[in-house]
Amino acid sequence: MSVQSCNSPGNTSITSPDGQLKLDFFLKKGEPFYALSRGGEEIILPSSMGFEFKNMPPMKDNFKIVKATKDSVNITWEQPWGQFKKVRDNHKELSVTLQEKSGDKRILHIIFRVFDDGLGFRYEFPEQPNADSLVIINELTQFTFTREQKVWWIPVHSENSYYESLFRLTKMGETDTINTPATFEMNDGSFLAIHEAALTDYASMTLLLTDSNQYESDLVPWSNGVKVYGRVPFQTPWRTILVGDTPGDLAMSNLTLNLNEPCVLDDISWIEPTKYIGIWWAMHLDEYTWGQGPKHGATTQNAKRYIDFAAENGFGGVLIEGWNLGWDGNWAKDGSDFNFTTSYPDFDLEEVCRYGAKKNVRIIGHHETAGAVFNYEKQLEDAFALYHRYGVNSVKTGYVNKYLDGKEWHDGQFGVRHYRNVVETAARYKIMIDNHEPVKGTGLERTYPNLMAQEGGRGQEYNAWSADGGNPPSHTTIIPFTRMLAGPFDFTPGIFNFDYHTAAGAKVQTTLAKQLALYVIIFSPLQMAADIPWNYENVPAFQFVKDVPCNWSESKVLNGIIGEFVTIVRKDYNSEEWYLGTITNEKKRNISVDLSFLEEGITYLAQIYEDGVKANYKDNPTDIHIIEKKVTKDSGLSFKLAPGGGAAVRFVPIVR
Repeated sequence: MSVQSCNSPGNTSITSPDGQLKLDFFLKKGEPFYALSRGGEEIILPSSMGFEFKNMPPMKDNFKIVKATKDSVNITWEQPWGQFKKVRDNHKELSVTLQEKSGDKRILHIIFRVFDDGLGFRYEFPEQPNADSLVIINELTQFTFTREQKVWWIPVHSENSYYESLFRLTKMGETDTINTPATFEMNDGSFLAIHEAALTDYASMTLLLTDSNQYESDLVPWSNGVKVYGRVPFQTPWRTILVGDTPGDLAMSNLTLNLNEPCVLDDISWIEPTKYIGIWWAMHLDEYTWGQGPKHGATTQNAKRYIDFAAENGFGGVLIEGWNLGWDGNWAKDGSDFNFTTSYPDFDLEEVCRYGAKKNVRIIGHHETAGAVFNYEKQLEDAFALYHRYGVNSVKTGYVNKYLDGKEWHDGQFGVRHYRNVVETAARYKIMIDNHEPVKGTGLERTYPNLMAQEGGRGQEYNAWSADGGNPPSHTTIIPFTRMLAGPFDFTPGIFNFDYHTAAGAKVQTTLAKQLALYVIIFSPLQMAADIPWNYENVPAFQFVKDVPCNWSESKVLNGIIGEFVTIVRKDYNSEEWYLGTITNEKKRNISVDLSFLEEGITYLAQIYEDGVKANYKDNPTDIHIIEKKVTKDSGLSFKLAPGGGAAVRFVPIVR
């Protein structure tokens, strides 16, 4: 680590450790600007920075630089779970202190960190006499491109409040306000993504188009129009810009995690990545109901059947939804009747948990709030204490409502504070969280590794009821390079029975082999085998679902074109096994991969699950070909992917 400082420079800059990225910071007529270049070529033109407040004059010009300090970090830290076991944090830092030249002479710090694969920067408001509290009405951070680029994006709030839109590719000028992560296909063939990190007590950042080549930060407001309330000392989340030669470079970046604080939990031994099953899919197909009645799914008898199946097939958890009072009637409109400690008469929580413990299967708890946050928070301690008493160590939370408490956005500061409160409270009771209808992920799982997974995207459930027919085959070839930049995704793969009918006509638009491949493509440390358990019986392909881990020590994107195809390989966190997943969109495709990621000097048994010769997602999704062959790192594999198809491979070391 090295530190350098200088007083009152006119402008200052730092480069990434490999020297390819360069961050320039300067003042123009007292207004702060930053710019980013790569290999000597500009990628972000000078972009202004600053704030507007409700309770005091803006902080956007009239500045002078009073201090600039440089630092560097090169360390490696270890995750209890993730796409990688070991994470390298190698960056250079520039910390700039600005002070107004007149008026209250307020002080603002801006910290930049430049990595080989991108930039992070944040604002800090230190303690000072003339700015003790902040009421932010606008953050004026700009992202100015050299020219109009193409962007993969989803809209803000206009379609839903949960980021559950299909990504689309357009020119920047054809957008309005978009969510992050937003992924850009640059004119020079490279890729760039804008997002944020360490969103903990602030409003989510969206991007407002202000010119055909420029976005400006547009914070999600409170219901009264205020964007953020804060008291000094106060800091914003990091604004992040990822860059890479390929979309895979973005997908494998750890920049977001590195910008979050290290784990604050003293004991993480209870945090356990888990594969699970549940009654969830049967509910979406209307075979069970959440509320009481003849088809009530959450019964003691039904739970025990699922526990038996989980125990027989090596699954660690069973998700039971609809066990607690509050599901009768139109719960989605008003969640104030939910009771998180009282079960329906046909469900005995204590008995079910006892039965599961006897078979080494834990119940995964469920807290649907319908957005009634006040009702949930007043029961939060008792609800988690109840689960802890019965050995439940993971809970799926849900917020199915356009607003929280009828008026606040999920991704405003109100929602951000609530979601963090839930994670912190859960940690005290040694409970992991799988959050549905969340605020987007920004790497908080590094600080609180009990935040295991989130939804925040169009998952498998859309294939059960969506009026547009379900997720198109291209969807899962897009999300590794867009939604997945925000962190683990509880997509819920593993549908084996394609012969079902819904009122909306929705269906799973993949082959069976592609459903297997999604266990490798889409990362989640809480990974569901989503189908009704009986649909797995006597199906040889189920062996892959039982074998595939949900925690990894290494991950690599071997190839991929956003919206077309992708191939990812991952190494098991706890063994020497590797796994491969490759998928395509609606087009059939030949994919060849070399196996140089395998270890030198080891022969592996490759257990291959690939599309059969007649497979097609439209009319023959279950045709699958399962073979075994011996391979080494010098070998290669080729796959003929069917329309909407894929392939999954398990590599088991057999000879050293």
